[in-house]
Amino acid sequence: MIRATLATISALLLLALPAQAAEDFIAAPTLRASVTVTSDVVRVGDLIDNAGSAALVPVYRSPDLGTTGALPVAHVLSVLRAKQVIGVMTGDIKEVQVTRLARTLANKDLETAVASALERRFGLGEAANIAVTFDRGVADMRLDASNTGALQPVATRYDVRNGRFDIAFEINNDSNPAPTKLRFTGTAIETVEVAVLTRDIDRADLLKSSDIALERRPKAEVTGEPASRDRSIGMQLRRPMRAGMPIRVADIVKPDFVSRDQSVTVIYQVPGIYLTTRGKAIESGAEGDTVSVLNLQTKRTLTGVVTGRGQVTVQGASQSAPMAPAVEQTSSLKRDEAPAPVDTAALVRNLVQPPASQAQVAQAQIPQTRVPQAPAKSE
Repeated sequence: MIRATLATISALLLLALPAQAAEDFIAAPTLRASVTVTSDVVRVGDLIDNAGSAALVPVYRSPDLGTTGALPVAHVLSVLRAKQVIGVMTGDIKEVQVTRLARTLANKDLETAVASALERRFGLGEAANIAVTFDRGVADMRLDASNTGALQPVATRYDVRNGRFDIAFEINNDSNPAPTKLRFTGTAIETVEVAVLTRDIDRADLLKSSDIALERRPKAEVTGEPASRDRSIGMQLRRPMRAGMPIRVADIVKPDFVSRDQSVTVIYQVPGIYLTTRGKAIESGAEGDTVSVLNLQTKRTLTGVVTGRGQVTVQGASQSAPMAPAVEQTSSLKRDEAPAPVDTAALVRNLVQPPASQAQVAQAQIPQTRVPQAPAKSE
């Protein structure tokens, strides 16, 4: 019985020795060439694989948030030996790169968070139109990578008189039940996008694309409705303006294509006829305006539409001959009945023939009076 028991124990020991030797070979510690950490210290388990019970032993201070540092292999092995970690396999590694992960809050992201906290509050408009300036010039901010939560405003103060803000934020932290607290102060002002002049412009100048630039200005500085860049191009100013001044809708007008007392070309159009003559504008007008012009040949006053620079078009319908009064005021054309043709010759005569003289008009309107002759006296 005793011999059998000893034989069994010996057999078990023989079977266990190869497995133990294989386990010791697999568990050999191996140095890593690149390491990423999230905490403020670098531990043995961060530097080598199969660190065993020494994995949690701190050996280095981590680099700054969001930065990478290099450690020579000889120095790493020396520090590990001091921590009773020996037999580390290094291969052909010359140095170890250690990167500390971080959450970066860009300056633009912080401005957006502040503007969103103020959006449509305290008389302000949309967040996209709120310009934020931080005190002490806040740059990009790096937080521990465990701060994965969103920026949540928990206290907001704003002074509408000077645009000052004081806002506190909280960010949930994965490794800490207490949230990370941030606080920002500065100035927030609502702005509008306006077209501004790039040079001094006189009232008679037409605005060109190179004369106008887009800028954001404080809303309080722009009184009235700001004019868009596209709307301003090709227009005239109501008054001379200097470079840098914002353009409002009230500052621009359509350019005058015809000025009062200007010599113009009068175009007369009816189907099949196109006539031009010289005239003088009685009033000023922009493109599309209806103005009165004097036909210099016939001395007649015509009404037309400004269709170009120094050009007025008179449509035939506006100078048509007067129609005979209808017999029945309520009568209308039948469905198949065509309208009477336009007397084109009469229309042309109205344009090109001078009016009758005053004497001719008087003679035509006043009938001649016959004077009765007295009978001859008989002698």
